[in-house]
Amino acid sequence: MKIAVYGKYIANDFFPYFQLICERFEHYGADVVLYKELYDNVIRDHNYVFNHNNVFSEYSDLENNVDFLLSIGGDGTFLESVSFVRKSSVPVIGINSGRLGFLANISKENVAESIDAIFSNNFTLEKRSLIELENPEGILKEFPFALNEFAVQKIGTGMISIEVTIDRKHLNTYWADGLIISTPTGSTGYSMSVGGPIVSPGSKNFILSPIAPHNLTVRPLVIPDLHELTVEVSARRGKYWVSMDYKSEIFDKQFQLKIRKADFFIQVLKLQGMDYFETLRSKLMWGADKRGY
Repeated sequence: MKIAVYGKYIANDFFPYFQLICERFEHYGADVVLYKELYDNVIRDHNYVFNHNNVFSEYSDLENNVDFLLSIGGDGTFLESVSFVRKSSVPVIGINSGRLGFLANISKENVAESIDAIFSNNFTLEKRSLIELENPEGILKEFPFALNEFAVQKIGTGMISIEVTIDRKHLNTYWADGLIISTPTGSTGYSMSVGGPIVSPGSKNFILSPIAPHNLTVRPLVIPDLHELTVEVSARRGKYWVSMDYKSEIFDKQFQLKIRKADFFIQVLKLQGMDYFETLRSKLMWGADKRGY
């Protein structure tokens, strides 16, 4: 089995677990290839000696050449790892080395048993939809896809105007600080932080969540993801952000952007016994009494 490992650095408190991951891979005779930045940083920061020097830096280094991609970090790291698998259908495994993770949902305390389960085929694969951005300006053209969300938002103090159509039919002109269009996967990310609903994976929806809308009757909206959305932005002060997951650019002119569901999925590895709603309860501390008496 060939496994790619993506991450940027390993914090001191997580390093023993990283060593354990490497030891379990060696135990199973896995062929491991590490992201070059991670490889260099672990050698520098922890004086760790790898028994190989297999590294990758670009998507083309991995294309159709690995069985799994292991992401070590948080949800942001997981989102970055998507650009290394793209349409290859290589499953992504998320190990959480931080605090809160919906995508990177394997805790450091469970890394050994989780890797054992992977090599014992005790897992299932979930398909997660993506957003595709089409535009004449070549925005984020290197990988114009997002697993979590597309967002446009103001720069500075002035509101922006965001005109949205659904299948060429006018929906609304949002006067707001911005607008988030998310997948069900992204509903627990930026969208949730501005009051958007939580939507379970596989629901086949887009969630439109305005950021601080001027008109308070404008609410988050859930629509089927079979629709194509057109977004046209104008800003009084001339500049605004366009972002897709961790990627962003600044623009200073008005033009149309088309949003649709991508024609491929990202496969996320789910260990047996893991449950989406259990993850929600745990991460959001539903039902927990923190009053301390």
